[in-house]
Amino acid sequence: MTEDYANLEFAARALPAEERAHLVDVLLESLREGKVAEVEAGWKIEIAHRVAAYDAGKATLVPAEDVFANAKRIISGLCK
Repeated sequence: MTEDYANLEFAARALPAEERAHLVDVLLESLREGKVAEVEAGWKIEIAHRVAAYDAGKATLVPAEDVFANAKRIISGLCK
């Protein structure tokens, strides 16, 4: 632990609870930013693959009603 870290932690602990909570939110968000960008990049690739499969006629399409009905059956089975 560096001296800067120790001083920062000491100062943060001295903050009122509401300000500490806000600081926690800000710090956690800063950690998520990299992961969010990584996940979004992955989804862009997945979307491009799905669109290409659809355009090429290789995608298996399922009506939304069937998807929702299946999801309800699965959820109902889990809730029993």
